[in-house]
Amino acid sequence: MYAIIETGGKQLWVIPGETVKVEKLEAKEGDKITLNALWAVADAKEGSEPATSRSAKVTATVVKQGRGEKILVFKKRTKKAYKKMQGHRQWLTSIKIENISLN
Repeated sequence: MYAIIETGGKQLWVIPGETVKVEKLEAKEGDKITLNALWAVADAKEGSEPATSRSAKVTATVVKQGRGEKILVFKKRTKKAYKKMQGHRQWLTSIKIENISLN
């Protein structure tokens, strides 16, 4: 069983038991959250079509809040005395996918 969820303006392909990092969510560590799935499919039995749903719910647990890797933003204009270097670390939330329920 797997699903496609949307969070933080990005779409992610998730399966139960997987841990993924998403844009920061307003939840504490250990909280259970429910995400809407854009599309989900259940495992098919041999010789039959898999069940799909566009209104599935994905249940996840917040593992930890933190920050991602630092990326460097460098700007320069040629033939000018202009250079600018900046660092950025995005706030991320690690979630563990517990369950995908088809409605």
